[in-house]
Amino acid sequence: MRTAPDGSGDFFGPGLGETQRHLLLTLKERGPSTVTALSGALGLAATTLRGHLQALSGEGLVVRQGQKYGKRGRPDVVFALGPEGERLFPRHEGQVLGELIGHLRDQKREQLLDEFFAARVASRRPRLLARVGQLRGDERLREVARILSEEGFMARVEIVDGRATLYLCHCPIRGVIAETRLPCRYEEALIAELMGAPIARTDYMPDGGITCSYVAGRSSS
Repeated sequence: MRTAPDGSGDFFGPGLGETQRHLLLTLKERGPSTVTALSGALGLAATTLRGHLQALSGEGLVVRQGQKYGKRGRPDVVFALGPEGERLFPRHEGQVLGELIGHLRDQKREQLLDEFFAARVASRRPRLLARVGQLRGDERLREVARILSEEGFMARVEIVDGRATLYLCHCPIRGVIAETRLPCRYEEALIAELMGAPIARTDYMPDGGITCSYVAGRSSS
């Protein structure tokens, strides 16, 4: 078995066969490669390799990057890792970001963090508010959930007896929140603006909750 870059035996998880894992590792190591080159590197017949590439393409793990012409002028298809394929490999940005936040906090420079998270929300606010500005009622709530899901929060809205509750089932910045809860303050203010109503938090993942949940009050509009 090929070893992963972190030294472990495997990091792809279930659902991929050994040949497909070997193929993904080869593309990671060599970069975009022709079918002929991959066939030689893996010791696979071109027809067998194309079957694996087609399956991986369907999952977004590899993408076709055009053609390359050989010495005899015959085109050969070039494949590369796709966005989903790249996500299979270890990444440590979250860990580094958490360490940076911890460093600034320890150096008593949290004001910089506060300014950053405020600016981050401010830069997104006009674009997101434009998406809900003409919407009202349930239609607006559904669009808010759609926006937050696009941002990685896996949001859903439940309306029971006229009372709307917004559930954020995933926190895409959990590593940041482990170091500072400043982002929550600004994200919650933005959510209230998007919903067009004050909100009250009823559950909170950093405190052990299953979700971050918010009950919407009466709209001011």
